[in-house]
Amino acid sequence: MKTRLPVAAGLLLLLAPALGRSAVYDIGPGQPLESIGAAPWATLAPGDTVNIHWRPAPYKEKWVICRRGAPEKPIVVHGVLGPKGERPVIDGAGATTVKSLSYTGEVRSVIKIGYARTPKDTMPSDIVLENLEVTNANPANSYQGLGGPAKYVKNAASIWIEKGERIVVRNCDIHDSGNGLFVSPLSRNITVEKCRIHGNGIVKDMFEHNVYSEATGIVFQGNRFGPLRAGSLGNNLKDRSAGLVVCDNWIEGGSRELDLVDAEDSEAIRNDPAYRTALVFQNVIVKLPTDGNKQVVHYGGDSGKPKWYRPGTLYFYNNTVISRRTDGTTLFRISLPDGHVDARNNIFYTADRGKRLAMVDSGGCVDLTADWLKTGWVNSHGKFTGTVTSGSGCIEGGTPKFVNEAAADYRLAADSPCRDAGTSALPGLSRPTDADRVNIGAPTVTF
Repeated sequence: MKTRLPVAAGLLLLLAPALGRSAVYDIGPGQPLESIGAAPWATLAPGDTVNIHWRPAPYKEKWVICRRGAPEKPIVVHGVLGPKGERPVIDGAGATTVKSLSYTGEVRSVIKIGYARTPKDTMPSDIVLENLEVTNANPANSYQGLGGPAKYVKNAASIWIEKGERIVVRNCDIHDSGNGLFVSPLSRNITVEKCRIHGNGIVKDMFEHNVYSEATGIVFQGNRFGPLRAGSLGNNLKDRSAGLVVCDNWIEGGSRELDLVDAEDSEAIRNDPAYRTALVFQNVIVKLPTDGNKQVVHYGGDSGKPKWYRPGTLYFYNNTVISRRTDGTTLFRISLPDGHVDARNNIFYTADRGKRLAMVDSGGCVDLTADWLKTGWVNSHGKFTGTVTSGSGCIEGGTPKFVNEAAADYRLAADSPCRDAGTSALPGLSRPTDADRVNIGAPTVTF
């Protein structure tokens, strides 16, 4: 059966491009378009919006976006929420590739932003994906591709940004894939915000993660990173980017919660001046007893080529780091002997004894300023070749006094010693001025 558009709606869609106006395409029950494949993905223009309306049944379609918006007129793929705030579900299990498109890498994703044969290939730009639940790109599932039935590969992702500029992924629920979100090295200026990313990874495999990214300029803000798939050995956020910013997130679980290593696939990223620093601030980071690695943050590299490793400084401030382990926790692994962590205004807390909490794996330099630390903490659990400097304003104690630790409410209690005990923000960042006093730990927000 052919989809028929109401006369007014159909006329509007036909006339909009000719009139130079942005077009709106509505998909779903009772809408002009019944299927995702009916939208004109090959001809989307700056300012166009594709509304995918919630319905009880998931949409089982997969596609590529290879079009250019404009900075002031992005192309928006918008999930219209259901009556209880439900996101439209894009399910890769049993999905059919949109037949009007032709592109490489179908086995790698449910939604791809990147190369295509149809439409004509370009560098995708100024695209917003928001309010979607995208799931089930993993080798247990198959789909109907352009060439027939096929199975996803292990490193398939719910969303794969193969290449693109000024891409925003917002308020999406990304889960149960090999990689939740995969961002490849030809990508620039990527923003991931207010998403739930959880349950990804492959059992007994360390190479798939909730997020795996390598880009020039990438920001993760306001997200909830949950534990990976049970039995997965991957990391929560594994990143190889220049200009990395990780702020205002909840990050729970993973072999390492943050694995910030070298750009192994891009000399251009390694040569970017922003490759020399990474900013991690105002996050709640939770290390679980079931995590495969005792380390929380890795900064440097893992390619085996030290000349590629991230040099310079990891700026780590106003984070609340909680370890629920009882067999030891190491906060930082630093790959280069001169690698540096500037740690300010953080809470470093373990539910175990303080001597089970180590600052570094072995080498590198950690400068502590106005941090709260569990009494009895140590420099390292093994051979120590680096330096740890406990500077001004550091506080030690048995508990930083949370509102409700048992319920994972890590806001500061009214009588917490961390209140108004912090130091000024880092130079050059738009945070409190030198005259301000700040709390130690992440801001008192709920996630």
